[in-house]
Amino acid sequence: MSRPVLVLTHSPLEGPGLVAAALDHPYRVRTVLDEPQPRLPSVDEIAGLVVMGGPPDADDDAHHPGLAAERALLAQAVDADVPTLGVCLGAQLLALALGARLLRRAGTEIGFAPIELVASDPLLDPLGSPAQVLHWHLDQVELPVGATLLASSALTPVQAFRAGSALGLQFHIEVDAPLLDLWLSAPDDLVDGEQRAVIAAEGARVLPGLTTAATVVLERFGEQVRARG
Repeated sequence: MSRPVLVLTHSPLEGPGLVAAALDHPYRVRTVLDEPQPRLPSVDEIAGLVVMGGPPDADDDAHHPGLAAERALLAQAVDADVPTLGVCLGAQLLALALGARLLRRAGTEIGFAPIELVASDPLLDPLGSPAQVLHWHLDQVELPVGATLLASSALTPVQAFRAGSALGLQFHIEVDAPLLDLWLSAPDDLVDGEQRAVIAAEGARVLPGLTTAATVVLERFGEQVRARG
């Protein structure tokens, strides 16, 4: 029996989306955000690790004690060469797990905007450059020591990075049209009605091509998972 992929989530709105669809592998979803001592599997028990986005600051252990266990598992996954994907908050937790700093409120990006790929990566290359992607964050991170910077933008220098078996993405590669509709229909103090309309229009234009490219990226991640499985 193959080992499952562990998917850690932090909000009911921010599930794995396209990640799950592209994995072609058994996976389990857990939310341990507010558990002081969550029981997580060891890295030997999983074929891959995916950590999704969500509202918390990546270092806010006082209000969300489960984040410490997530960071510990991420560090162990990199040490054990487990295929790992961190998205938005997940990428921030990965960076902190590898010793980098979180930069709170260092630049707000919400909506579709371009990134530039600055280094080649076998997973991320199908996005192309520049790539118009979906952003939804207030914080950003420094590049971990020893990691390779893969993508950048003017406001957020570290948009994507590679650290061994782990890929961190500050932007949202998992979002398809139905998931974006869900986000835009949910209450959110960060966006007003006018911004929602702009994001919806941009989504209708950008998502068909972006979803195709993102699926290739995520299928390549799935290949790595199945090789370990």
